[in-house]
Amino acid sequence: MSPGSWTLVFAAALVASLALRAWLASRQVRHVARHRESVPEPFRATVDLAAHRKAAAYTLAKIRLGQWQMALGALTLLGWTLFGGLDALDTLLRDAVAPRWGGLAYEVALVGAVVAIEAFIHLPLDLYATFGIEAKFGFNRMTWKLWIADALKGLVLSVVIGLPLVALVLWIMAASGPLWWLWAWAAWTVFNLVALVVVPTLIAPLFNRFEPLADASLEARVRALMTRAGFAAKGLFVMDGSRRSAHGNAYLTGFGAARRVVFFDTLLARLAPEEVEAVLAHELGHFKLGHIVRRIGAMLLTALVLFAAFGYLASQSWFYTGLGVRPALGGPNDAVALILLMFVAPVFGSFIAPLFAGLSRRHEYEADAWAARHADGRALASALLKLHEDNASTLTPDPVYARFYYSHPPAVERLAALAPLNAQGGMA
Repeated sequence: MSPGSWTLVFAAALVASLALRAWLASRQVRHVARHRESVPEPFRATVDLAAHRKAAAYTLAKIRLGQWQMALGALTLLGWTLFGGLDALDTLLRDAVAPRWGGLAYEVALVGAVVAIEAFIHLPLDLYATFGIEAKFGFNRMTWKLWIADALKGLVLSVVIGLPLVALVLWIMAASGPLWWLWAWAAWTVFNLVALVVVPTLIAPLFNRFEPLADASLEARVRALMTRAGFAAKGLFVMDGSRRSAHGNAYLTGFGAARRVVFFDTLLARLAPEEVEAVLAHELGHFKLGHIVRRIGAMLLTALVLFAAFGYLASQSWFYTGLGVRPALGGPNDAVALILLMFVAPVFGSFIAPLFAGLSRRHEYEADAWAARHADGRALASALLKLHEDNASTLTPDPVYARFYYSHPPAVERLAALAPLNAQGGMA
C-alpha cells in the first residue's frame, strides 16, 4: 500500500467512525428527550416522574460531554498524526535522549511523553465529568484532596509498573526477530493474568478500604448462596465506594484462592438483604456459566490478532509515513509503531464494538436467569430497578443506540425477561 492510500483509508475510517457515533448520539438525545415526561408503563407504579426526569437529564448531560470528548479526541488524533505532532516529538526526544541514554530509554520516554500529554489534554473534560456532571446530579463525593491523592498514586503506579512493562515490550520487539509480536503478546498475557490476582489484593487497597462484611445475618445468607452454588471465596468485603461516588455495585474478583466478593457500602445501604443476595447471585452466575473465562479468552484472542497485525504494520514504511511520521532509517521505530497502533486501533475497533456489547448483553440475560433459579428472582428485579433509579439510568434509551453501546440490556427488556422466570419460581 502506498502512503497516500493509507492516509485516505485512515481518514475515511476516522470520518465514518465520527459520523456513526454522532448519529447514534443524536438518536439517543432525541429519544430520551422525547420520553422524559412519561414513565414507561411497566414502571409507573414504582418510579416517580421526578426520578425519571432526573435520569433523562443525567443521560443527556453525559451524551453532550461525550460529544465534546469525541471532538477533542479527533482533534488530538489528527494533531499527533497527519498534522505532525508525533513526528516532531519523536525527533525532539530522539535527539535529546538517545545519544546520552540509549535507544530503549528514548523509546520509553516517547511512549511516556505521549501518554502524559494525552492525559493533560483530556484532563479538563475528565474533571468536569466528576466535579461538574456527577456533582450536579448528586453522585460525586470526591474531594479535591482525594482526587489529588488518587492522581499521585496513579502516577506512581504508572512509573513503577507501566514504564517497565513498556520497556519489556519494546525490548522484545527489538530482540526477538520476526516473531517478536508473538512473544510480546505472551508477555502481555502473563501480565494481565498476574494482574487478576495482584490488583484485588495489592493495588485496589491503595485506593479504597476493604473491611470484612460485619452483618452476620447477611454473611450467613451470602455464604449459604455460595454453598448452593459451589463457589468458594477468600473473603466477603465491603468497599468504601461512598468516599468517591453515590453509585452502588457488587463484584467478584480474582481466581482460585484469591477470589473475593466485594460489596460497595452504597449498595448495602440501599438494598434489602434478599436483594443483596440476588445481586450476588447474578455475579456468581457469570462465574458458574463460564462468562468470565470466555471474556478473558476473547480478550486474549483479540489481543493476539492485534499483535499479529501490529507485527506486519510495524515493518511497513507506509504505515508511518501515511500517518505523518518519518521512520528513522538507522535507529529503532518500535515506540513510534506502538503509539501509532494505540491511535489507529480504536478508530477501526469502533465498528466491531457492537459485537462485544451484544455478547455482553447475552451474558447478562443468562446470569439473570441463573440468579432467578438460585435466589429470589423477584428480589433481583426490585434490586435492578433500585440500582437503575439510584444510578439515574434512563428507562427509555434509543433502541439502536442501546444495541450499539450497551453492555447490559435496557431495564425494560431485562425485567421483561425476568418476569416469566419469576413466575416459575426459583431457589433451585
